[in-house]
Amino acid sequence: MFKDIFQKKRKYATIPSERAVRGEGQEVVERPKREIPEGLMNKCSKCGTIQYSKELEKNLKVCPACGYHMRLNAMERIAMVLDEQGFVELDADMVSVDPLGFPGYSSKLEQQRLKSGLKEAVITGEGTIEGLPVVVAVMSFDFFTGSMGSVVGEKITRAVEHATEKNLPLIIFSTSGGARMQESILSLMQMAKTSAALARLDEQGGLYISVITDPTTGGVSASFASLGDINIAEPGAVFGFAGRIVIEQTIRQKLPEDFQTAEFNMQHGQLDLVIHRKELRTTLAKLLDMHSEKGGV
Repeated sequence: MFKDIFQKKRKYATIPSERAVRGEGQEVVERPKREIPEGLMNKCSKCGTIQYSKELEKNLKVCPACGYHMRLNAMERIAMVLDEQGFVELDADMVSVDPLGFPGYSSKLEQQRLKSGLKEAVITGEGTIEGLPVVVAVMSFDFFTGSMGSVVGEKITRAVEHATEKNLPLIIFSTSGGARMQESILSLMQMAKTSAALARLDEQGGLYISVITDPTTGGVSASFASLGDINIAEPGAVFGFAGRIVIEQTIRQKLPEDFQTAEFNMQHGQLDLVIHRKELRTTLAKLLDMHSEKGGV
């Protein structure tokens, strides 16, 4: 159902002409310019390895050379984790407005929709993972850096309430730059609202699995991303409240190189599991199966 969104007009990159020497007379022959489809190759932002984009996609956008987990948008994440058939999106037509009349906010929202192909920074819905029913909320960093405004908070809250009402397990995939400043206090209120909804799910005995992806910071990390019954992160994912520079300037100390990474947080008791992307779907299915056997579903 998401394939049409990726079908864009193909662009081409031009490779400059090259000169070559041929024959005994050292004749200089100029090779013609060549055009290759733009996006054919991809360069890892961590190690610099260049690889075919199609091969990278087959590897779930994990660099085969260094294991760096590149960012996925919400649609790619849904296609990777959930079963191919049966996903039903919730609140698909809910979009942000400009409640405070913040200068330029409306035009930026429209730009973000055109650029990302999304209506908001989160997609919610009901589906299955290896046949096991689940409610999911999947955030996307490519829409306004995954910032949490009123609509993001409302959609996540409704997804939690949907899981509570139908007695289904809930999985939230988080990635965010924090609260959306253009909505000021209305954005910050979403932290309390989502947390309260999760508290009601917990009181009913529902299962909530939080999957933290790179990066997850600010108000999202300080609210629903940290409240899972099981908190999972992808390798190398940055997870924390304030950024490194802000913290270093505040405490006037140099922080460790791996500070706020998934591995660092795991070592310091902030996470339960760090799971490679290739194993994530299987791991989630096992956790859902264990929960269903205990009568939680």
